[in-house]
This record gives sequence, structure tokens and C-alpha cells, in this order.
Amino acid sequence: MRYVCGHKTPDSDSIVGAVALSYLFNQLDIKSQAVRTGDINVESQFILDKFSLDKPTYKDSFKNEDIYLVDFNNYEEGADDLKEANIVGITDHHKMGGIKTLNPIDVWVCAVGCSNTIIKEMFDFYNINIPKNLAGAMCCAILSDTVIFKSPTCTKIDTKACKELANIAGIKEPKKLGIDMFNIKSNIKGEPIDKLIRRDFKIFNMFGKKVGIGQLEVVDIKVFNDIKKDLKTGLNYIKEQEGFDTCLLLLTDIISVGSVVLVATDSLDIVEKSWDIKVKDSEFWLKGCLSRKKQIVPYLEPNFKK
Repeated sequence: MRYVCGHKTPDSDSIVGAVALSYLFNQLDIKSQAVRTGDINVESQFILDKFSLDKPTYKDSFKNEDIYLVDFNNYEEGADDLKEANIVGITDHHKMGGIKTLNPIDVWVCAVGCSNTIIKEMFDFYNINIPKNLAGAMCCAILSDTVIFKSPTCTKIDTKACKELANIAGIKEPKKLGIDMFNIKSNIKGEPIDKLIRRDFKIFNMFGKKVGIGQLEVVDIKVFNDIKKDLKTGLNYIKEQEGFDTCLLLLTDIISVGSVVLVATDSLDIVEKSWDIKVKDSEFWLKGCLSRKKQIVPYLEPNFKK
């Protein structure tokens, strides 16, 4: 059995990617199962429900088992025993993160805005038809990861793939569907603070420093006004309890196109130097920031190098 799995605290790209790849591999007579190592967020559940897809099974141990990685390629974001698993392949759109394997593996990595864009190309390569409901979910994953094509990570390959998937799924207004998804994500009423922070939270090793970066994307940043203080307290608690040097939480407004960045850090000078800003009351505004991958990590990480 080949398990197909995305990163911890999976987003829609990871969840849908696991479902799509497991379907593709099974069509190629490679027995596969979509799994996840974290809870499904509200947006991903909306997608699964809308297109009548089963959610991946929860699984957090892969020792001596075959695993195919989707939407990540480093040990920090995988199961705790990932180094003891047999990694058989990777489909991803992030920078390479130091995975080592005993044998040659299949690798589909491209600098695009979403892993599901690459998965669409894999279906085309193998000449496998994509079912209507799966195409709809893959279309949604691309809309989510590219912030409805606004993100600097978005490419013409993404927009082309999304259009083709929408046609297969019979989705006449993809952008409207994208707004519907982000409205779902914007409903944070009653959500526990810790769960909000960890909704889309990734861990990085930046030159020996443990760094956590979370992101919450909404259509109106004002939804955080009443809980921002609690988010800062919760972020600092995670930093102290889990041994982070720095934790950032992006509160991203996809309409205004920018992010309030909440900060908990032992390296304030590095954070301020990275964007030539001053952190005031444990936060700062980053105009135009929609992407953690292109507008946060590449600016922050080099400054941790001694």
C-alpha cells in the first residue's frame, strides 16, 4: 500500500492533492490511499462536502511504510517518524527541504502556485481522465492557494489548469466560488484561539533556529479586531512552550491585499531587519503581502544566517 499524504495542519492543497493523487495512482494500478496527519480545516471540509468526496483517513505514523508526499518536502512538516518511512515520491511547489531517500523516487516539483496544478499535469501526462467532482475540488485548491489568482506565486500555468478543471467540473464562475470559500474561512466565530493559530501553521528550520509561521486569510481583516490580543497571547504561548525562536501569524486581507503580521520572537532585530520595519505592540503591517512562501520566508530566513 502506498499512502499519499500532505503536511501537518493540512490546507486544501494538501487534502485535495492527497485525494487526487491516490485516485491517479490507483488508475495506474498502484494501490494507494489518501491520508492526513492533521485536522481538516473549514475550507477543505467545504470543498469535500461540495464535491461529495471522502476525507482522507487520519494517520500519523509511517515507519517502514511507503509514503508519497504532496505539498511539502521536508521532515519538519511531516509525521514524527517520517525519516523511518520509505518515501517513494514527491509532488510539490515549494523549495526543496532536505529530504533524503534510500532509492530513486518520482519527483514532480515546479515553481507554480499550487500542487494541484502539477497534479493536473500528471493526469494529462498519464492520459487519465479526471472525474467531474475531483476536477471541481482541484479547481478549488488552486483558487485557494493562489488567493483567487492574486498571489505573487500564481502563474499562467495555474490559471490555465484552473480554467480547464472548471470546464471539466461545469463551474461557470470560478472566481465567485473562490470568494465563497474565503467567506467560509472568514467565519472565525467561536473558534478556539489555539486552533485558529494552528489552522495553517508551518514549521521551518532557519539556520538552526526553529521558526513557526501561520496564516489566516479573510475577506475583511476587521473580523480579528476583538480577538487580536488573544491571538498575540496564544502565539507567544506556543513560542515559549514549543521552543520556537520566532513565531509569526499573518492576518491576511485578500481584498485590501496586505497582512497584519503578529510577532512573538527572541530575534526582534532580525524580524525588523527583514522588512525594514518597526514592530509596535507585537505587530506590523505588510502592504501587498499575500504569500508566506514568497513574501515572508525568503525575506526572513537569510537574516538568521550568521
